Amino acid sequence: MASVLDDPSLDRLFKGHKDAVTCVHFSPNTKILASGSVDNSLMIWNLPAKGRCLRFVNHQDAVTAVQFCPVGNLVATSSLDRMVRLWKPSLKGESTVFKAHTAAVRSVAFSHDGLRLVTASDDKSVKVWSVNRRCFIYSFNQHTNWVRCARFSPDSRLVVSCGDDRTVRLWDTSSKNCINCFTDYSGAATCVDFNSRGTCIASSGTDRTLKIWDIRTNKLIQHYKVHSASVNSFSFHPSDNYLISGSSDGTIKILDLLEGRLIYTLHGHKGAVFSVAFSKAGELFASGGADSQVMLWKTNFDAKSYREVLEQHSRRVTPNPPPHLTDIHPRVPHPLQAHTPGIQVGPGVTDTHSAEPQIVEVREATGSHQNAARDSQSSAASTTDDEIWTREDNIAEESGRKRRGNRGGDHPPAINSILQHMVKQLDVLTKTLSVLEERLSLTEDKVQECLVRTQRDAGPSDLLA
Repeated sequence: MASVLDDPSLDRLFKGHKDAVTCVHFSPNTKILASGSVDNSLMIWNLPAKGRCLRFVNHQDAVTAVQFCPVGNLVATSSLDRMVRLWKPSLKGESTVFKAHTAAVRSVAFSHDGLRLVTASDDKSVKVWSVNRRCFIYSFNQHTNWVRCARFSPDSRLVVSCGDDRTVRLWDTSSKNCINCFTDYSGAATCVDFNSRGTCIASSGTDRTLKIWDIRTNKLIQHYKVHSASVNSFSFHPSDNYLISGSSDGTIKILDLLEGRLIYTLHGHKGAVFSVAFSKAGELFASGGADSQVMLWKTNFDAKSYREVLEQHSRRVTPNPPPHLTDIHPRVPHPLQAHTPGIQVGPGVTDTHSAEPQIVEVREATGSHQNAARDSQSSAASTTDDEIWTREDNIAEESGRKRRGNRGGDHPPAINSILQHMVKQLDVLTKTLSVLEERLSLTEDKVQECLVRTQRDAGPSDLLA
């Protein structure tokens, strides 16, 4: 039987959005998690602080996508308000506004060098922007319906996009031409992305499928139909060995791409799962859904090689549900066993690390976006994320202290000191009890071992005496 530690586990819940969570993304150093929502807000969660977050409320309609810049201190968001914003995740709430499209913007993503942005819109266009100059560069215009998603390849030479015209299109950023069009969909394509090597693209759709193409041969190499409703989002593990997907059926699926099979079904959200994302190193992944919650998961299963994980799964008392298939013929989807329950990983688990988070609502000052471009470039070069968060924590702590003082509810310094001392003593006591329990268990084992040895060594005459 596999160890519980090898299974993915729910680490924390983040509650603060007032409506469905549409997008999640980790910062490059995995210390910050960003999420966007139908409540028009972008929220920045400080993971090491366990609880505190910033809420940015400058969009006038639902936030549809969020992504951290791979280099520097910027966050990009897109919205149904037709705007794209570049944010500095700080208490100043500064952002640069791109009047990007003539209809809702569904997707925004940085190139891997952080120099360009690609956006996708209901106006049927894909546009590329300069991050440094904050200006439009060029567009791709061959989609015939809403464009849901667009992403750069790892080397930024290609862009892939998908949409409601049931196509996935591959674009050359040099020639600005569509070099391939994949049309094997019976419904709208909802999400598309490259793997970390840039050799394959995956796409999901409202027809409940996940498909992976090898762009070197332009052939469909894997086809999964493991969800029972529209697949809204997916994310490649950095190793390219695994893929996670979120669906309107309320589940998160984890696929082993090397073996071509489903290995986990996670139940945690109440309602549709709209977004999933791995962290940069793959040790964590996040999900957001219709229940307004952001869930932070520990991956766990990537700690060992995929062969070790498969060997352990073969010894499980309760094995994973089918499909356990190695046949990945391009045109044969992996069947969904509709009545076979998946592995229930932490359903309904609550956040055990902190109470409801402290939410600092940030509104941009009038005209501040005009200076954001200049400030963000200089600040990104000279200030680290840790310095920003430390400074903001001090500001928030000071403002909180002033508010408590105005209410007359702040504790005197002497009482605070006593309470802190008591907490430390309780922590020491807990650790001491843990050590004593461990030693007692070892002593009991040794006594039992001695008794067994004595009985084995004693002769029959000694036992009858």
